Amino acid sequence: MRQKEQRVGIFIDVQNLYHSAKNLYRARVNFKELVKNLTASRKLIRAIAYVVKTESTDGGSAQPTGEAAFFDALKDAGIELRVKDIQIFAGGAMKADWDVGMAVDAIRMSDFLDVVVLVTGDGDFLPLVDYLKWGKGRVVEVASFSRTGSGKMKEVADMYIPIEEIPKVLIKK
Repeated sequence: MRQKEQRVGIFIDVQNLYHSAKNLYRARVNFKELVKNLTASRKLIRAIAYVVKTESTDGGSAQPTGEAAFFDALKDAGIELRVKDIQIFAGGAMKADWDVGMAVDAIRMSDFLDVVVLVTGDGDFLPLVDYLKWGKGRVVEVASFSRTGSGKMKEVADMYIPIEEIPKVLIKK
């Protein structure tokens, strides 16, 4: 149950949300509305977005690239960014995920939070949910798109929030 005095931390798996919104709804996510809704008049302590940088920054252009503009929009929404460069391996394989970084931040910050909101559909976060709930005694809320969210994550969370049902969060292209 949401209470006004609860201290909330929001941890956003941006890649997961971005691709789900694009592929399922041909839309973009309004992150400012998302954070506002997930906070729900409680005390927002921190909102952190975990992003992967794919474009090189050569510094030659005065206009921000699409990616840079997107990162600026997240910052303007009051969201802190954790940025990681994409790794490209010999043979062209690419890798970049923030699972461990997101989990470490959530655990590290859990001492001064009452509620941890994980914005991801990724079932890899199940051990984190268990630890935060049973090891740290925190309320854990999970927000994701229903069709791409892990069924087990929906079950184990104290509250599940289907993002597609939040008003004004999806912006049609």
